[in-house]
Formats: sequence, C-alpha cells, structure tokens
Amino acid sequence: MDKPPLSDIEAFLKDRHGARVTEVNPLRGGFWSSAYSYVADDRELVLRIGSMREGFEADQAAMAFSRPDLPVPVVLEIGDAFGASYALSERHHGSFLEDLDPALATPGGETLSRLLVALLSVPAAPGEPSMSWRDWLLGSLVDDPSHRVSGWRPKLAEDTTLDRLFTACERRITELTDACPQRSDLVHGDLLHQNVLITPDASAVTAVFSWKCSLRGDFLYDVAWCTFWGESFHPGIAAADSWGRITREPSVVAEAGALTNAAQRHHCYELHIGATHLAWHTWTGEHENRQRVAEHLSHLLERGPLDR
Repeated sequence: MDKPPLSDIEAFLKDRHGARVTEVNPLRGGFWSSAYSYVADDRELVLRIGSMREGFEADQAAMAFSRPDLPVPVVLEIGDAFGASYALSERHHGSFLEDLDPALATPGGETLSRLLVALLSVPAAPGEPSMSWRDWLLGSLVDDPSHRVSGWRPKLAEDTTLDRLFTACERRITELTDACPQRSDLVHGDLLHQNVLITPDASAVTAVFSWKCSLRGDFLYDVAWCTFWGESFHPGIAAADSWGRITREPSVVAEAGALTNAAQRHHCYELHIGATHLAWHTWTGEHENRQRVAEHLSHLLERGPLDR
C-alpha cells in the first residue's frame, strides 16, 4: 500500500488522542507495514499501518507471553484507517538484534540465550490451537494458491540451478522430519529482521514484536533461525553462538528429550528456513538476497548437521 502523507498521519493521530500529539516521525517499517513514532501526553507511542490486520492481532495476543527476558510491547488499539488496518502500541527503544557488534558477542550471546529460554518457558494456554509440526514443516514448502505469498514455484523453476537446489532441500527435509518431535514450544519464527530490540551494551532485550509468524513447535527452529541468518548475513549473531549456548543451557539439558536428535532437527530447520526464503525472495523479486540464500543452502547441504 502507498504510505499516506505525513500530514494525514498527524491529523489521524490528533483525532485519536486530541491535540496533544507531537514529534510524529516515520520509522523503519517492515515489509507488510509502515510505522511512525509520536508522543501523546508525554507518552511515547508507535502507529503501524498495514494490510495484515491479523499480524497486529497476533501482536496483541502475544502480550500474554511477556515476561523477564521476553518483553512484548503493549498494543493499545487496533482498527481500520487509510484503506488498511492500524495498531497503536507503546514504544520501546534499542538497537536491532541482527546489528549486534561482534565485539559484544559475549553479552549478546548471553542475552540471546536468555531470550530463547524465555520463549521455551511460555506454556501453551488451555485450548490454544495446535497443528502437526511435521505437517507444518512440509506444508510450508508447497506453493499454496490460497496463501498470501503464492505463485513463486513456477518462477523459481525458471532457474534450473535453483530448482534443483530447492528440490534437494525438500528431499533432505522430508528425510529429516522423522527426527523432529511433536513439541508445543512457543516459536517466534522471525527473531531477526527488525523484530527484536536490545540495549546498546547488548545486556538485555528491550522488545520483541512482529508475532505474525509465531506458532507452537520445536524451540530449535528459533535457534536455527539465528544460526542460518547469522552465518550468512549477520556476523554478530554468528559470533553469539546460539547453537552452542542453547545445547549447553542447563535448563534445556535437564529436560528429558529436549536435545534428542538435536543436530538432525537443527539441520532440518536451517534447510527449511533457506528453502522457504528461496520462495520468499522469488516472490518479492529480491534476486541478490535469493542468490546469497542459495549459496548458503548449498553449503549447508554439503556440511550436514552441526556437532553438539
């Protein structure tokens, strides 16, 4: 959607809050939405406008997950405006997790490990919907015309090298799903990409948002998210060593079965993340990023599972 003029944004916010709105400024937004910071009655807030109301609703529901090491911003209001949906939220400050300086890898790694453990500690609510984890893994590799992101498979097949790579990943993932247990851990599913804020010294998480990809499954998926994007795109995250830390984390080690077939599960999820992003970058037309993902996927297929 086209971004509304800033004057229209200011008028909308003053209508919501009265005349006490100041310092309206655009923020770095996500793919599905645009964001604006502002102050209302000396309270720092954020307006987001986007086409995915269900994403804002997921953020509101995720407030129930908030706890130490997993701070979730308060969503104050969701509605419709500008031919789209909007959400008003409390503003949190910090730097993006993926921008972690490798020099801060030790405190950053400890912070990331605490975040992963905090996610693991959130119990499923009574009646919370669940699905087959293996069915989700395999189903999300299918170009489903009923999904918002669809039509990518024929375009990907136009490049025979990428088509063979995707097929090889699909085959390996299918083989590895036998090692993947049916767990009900809280999986954020998109921990990087401007969705986690940390303090300047990397000693704490200050906000976790954008919960539209969250689901119940295997906690090692979020670990694989960090290792996949860390090794291929973000050196600070790679240096934080989320894989090594989580497989040594006492609470994880102490849980019966938590690390059974961990290397095979983690490898499966790294391949899944890469394969689904071949699809994503094909759909968005980001061919440079697609090529970087493809190169890393080829490396992962050759390397195999990581040692614990």
